[in-house]
Amino acid sequence: MKNKQFLFLSILVLFAFGACSSGPSQTSTGNPPQISIPSLQNMEDLQNSFRGLVQAVLPSVVRIDVVEVTTQNQDGPQTNPFFEFFFGRPEGDSTNPQEYRAEGLGSGVIVRRDGQTVFVLTNAHVIGDATEISITLDDQREYMAELVGKDARKDLALVSFDTSDQDIVVARLGNSDELYVGDWVLAMGSPFGFQSTVTAGIISALNRTGGPGGNISDFIQTDAAINRGNSGGALVNLQGEVIGINTWITTQSGGSVGLGFAIPINNVKRAIEDFIATGEVQYGWLGVSIGSVDREIQQSLGLESGRGALVNSVYKNSPAGRAGLLPGDIIVRVGNRGVNSSDDVVLRVGELPVNESADLQVLRNRQLITLPVEIVSRESEDAIAGQSQDLWTGASVYPVTKDLRRELNLAENDTGVLVTQVIRRSPAAIAGMQDRDRIIRVNGQSVTNLQEYYLALNSRLTGDIEFSYVRDGVELKITIVKN
Repeated sequence: MKNKQFLFLSILVLFAFGACSSGPSQTSTGNPPQISIPSLQNMEDLQNSFRGLVQAVLPSVVRIDVVEVTTQNQDGPQTNPFFEFFFGRPEGDSTNPQEYRAEGLGSGVIVRRDGQTVFVLTNAHVIGDATEISITLDDQREYMAELVGKDARKDLALVSFDTSDQDIVVARLGNSDELYVGDWVLAMGSPFGFQSTVTAGIISALNRTGGPGGNISDFIQTDAAINRGNSGGALVNLQGEVIGINTWITTQSGGSVGLGFAIPINNVKRAIEDFIATGEVQYGWLGVSIGSVDREIQQSLGLESGRGALVNSVYKNSPAGRAGLLPGDIIVRVGNRGVNSSDDVVLRVGELPVNESADLQVLRNRQLITLPVEIVSRESEDAIAGQSQDLWTGASVYPVTKDLRRELNLAENDTGVLVTQVIRRSPAAIAGMQDRDRIIRVNGQSVTNLQEYYLALNSRLTGDIEFSYVRDGVELKITIVKN
């Protein structure tokens, strides 16, 4: 780590102060060439800038200790797998039912003060199902805290404690939309319980997806060392602003390998307000089943790029349904933000204000159109699943590729589109459609690719829609009524 920091500082100093020779020269006495070296004062100035930054921000970064109490039978204690990964498995006698105390730790950032109530932001996986939460400040003052709210989809939680102390430092939140790859950042937290640890690095990448537990954020990637216990801590820019919440790492050893990920602070700001107001994060809901556009789908639809998200199905009485969104549309922009994938759409729609109108830009038959939609609040997963009968069609399809022909033993002239998923209780499921059915005609129109499929499917907005498909070498027909 010392070598890495020295390298960073050396590179910065070389660029800032031009530490290089003007060319080789040698005197008649054989002395080596003279090299211009940065003054000690310049290096101390650089050091002092880091020192001042740390002193300003570190008081707003806290250590969080949690205790999760469970009662288990003789099979032994069971805890949340995410909790176990970061904090280890509790020990205890497994011969009789008894109470177990699983202790864990993480980090947090003080983000708000309201009177005597101080709010601390952290990760949901740090809090878990904790029954005891304690906060330790940088100066070792300790407070017992309580949960305000948590959200698994963003892996965020807000806790609070009360104090009359007036010197509590609240972090300044920056703008993560202004970040660039290569920007310097500092990671602050309590890795492995070593409180108030600071590591330095750069932003390695932006808009990373695929976090653990289905986290929907587009992460900041950094090579600043992040380890277990850093979760919930601050990623800070050179202006002393928190621009990310450190959340997870990619590692095979359990320690940092320079692949750390933080939730952008702009994905967090509204969540803080929601937690304080209602105890939970409010998500916007569009009402579609979507997927990303891979190369095969791009070619089958005749698209110039794979940017955007393919609409597979639309809930009839959803904002998307009322706005006229159709299966086969490609969502390329949500509000004022472009989208590259289905993950982008989920994130951007979730952040839209509820009960307000936003514009969707979609590609329909390769033509760009704009549809205004009024976003509503997302219901629970069970409530959404209960509306499956209103999901048109409820079936996702995929082009018949060379690999699929080989896998399914299809001939070269066996075209159509392949059903890859049928959502339970949807119109397609009720009609009897199944995975791996190969649709060859819709309303009597021949289907050889996705473009022809969606054109035929959307040619009739209501009434009977007839599907001809092949299953196990037998051609079958079903009719689904679209209301």
